[in-house]
Amino acid sequence: MYTERMKIDMEYNIAVIKGDGIGPEIVTEALRVLEAVAKKYGHKFNFTEVLAGGCAIDAVGTCLPQETVDICKKSDAVLLGAVGGWKWDTLPGNERPEQALLGLRKALGLFANLRPALLFEELADACPLKPEIVEGGLDLVVVRELTGGIYFGERGFKETELGHAAYDVEMYAEEEIRRIAVVAFDMAMKRNKKVTSVDKANVLESSRLWRKTVAEVAKDYPEVELDNLYIDNTAMQLVRNPQQFDVILTSNIFGDILSDEASMITGSIGMLPSASLAKGNFGMYEPIHGSAPSHAGKNDVNPMATILSAGMMLRYTFGLTEEADAIDNAVKAVLKKGYRTKDIWKDGMTLVSTSECGELVAAEI
Repeated sequence: MYTERMKIDMEYNIAVIKGDGIGPEIVTEALRVLEAVAKKYGHKFNFTEVLAGGCAIDAVGTCLPQETVDICKKSDAVLLGAVGGWKWDTLPGNERPEQALLGLRKALGLFANLRPALLFEELADACPLKPEIVEGGLDLVVVRELTGGIYFGERGFKETELGHAAYDVEMYAEEEIRRIAVVAFDMAMKRNKKVTSVDKANVLESSRLWRKTVAEVAKDYPEVELDNLYIDNTAMQLVRNPQQFDVILTSNIFGDILSDEASMITGSIGMLPSASLAKGNFGMYEPIHGSAPSHAGKNDVNPMATILSAGMMLRYTFGLTEEADAIDNAVKAVLKKGYRTKDIWKDGMTLVSTSECGELVAAEI
């Protein structure tokens, strides 16, 4: 039954980047689920499809057309599939499809990347760790700084006594650290009130500033427990005892590595969404996996990570908590009924295609 709130017609503008490889297939299913949400709760989602990545290179000669940036800026949120593929591997580094992601993050001010690592009860046997290590479940989130650090620092080449050399500079300003720390602590307040800040402060000056600034932010959150770990120890602890973590706060490059490790602990990379947030409510939402070009057009990949990313969009950008919960619960219901795409299928389960999976989730809304 609809409540009065559900009857209110809310309208949202979403820029859609289907991208390369399997991107168009998985995004199509996420849009199907969003349409089901709109129908049930009385909302209207206006989808505007734009180009980025390899498909943009093929169409207009650049991985990130200005028109795409302009439309994304005018939208309430961005839903992204995946970009890249071997077709464009021979291009120079600054022309590759993946540069579209860095360009979007910078142009849209997306400084905070949220990557939940949730072990679904129905997929517990897919976890590569011993059952006793993850007994009771796993639910952590990596908060990664996204627009600073070594990926955006000074870079170049020079001659040395050992020959031609290349360099990339890791640099962080206090405000870059402070604003991502606030995101992490705010999230911890809504979870289990624990933040683990990850750095390499025993070696790097940038990490020492990181640790100092995070400690200053922590003073504003006396209810939140703060731990500091080195990156190498964190990588070990994630496979030794992942349940000790709640919110992991870290830099761009460390977060890139740790979030992938955390995702593989769940054993289901096709199930994990992500959000990249700017100041305010704007965000770009995408699955953590890549474009998987070898699977493109085969209708055999898992769209649930993209569907769950759409759910994060409803939660974090639009503030539609009930609708976001409906998507999460629909995914769990499909899993509980034994439906599986190829990547998570096992004996005794019902194998479904990408489109069938999307239809099943939408039907559960």
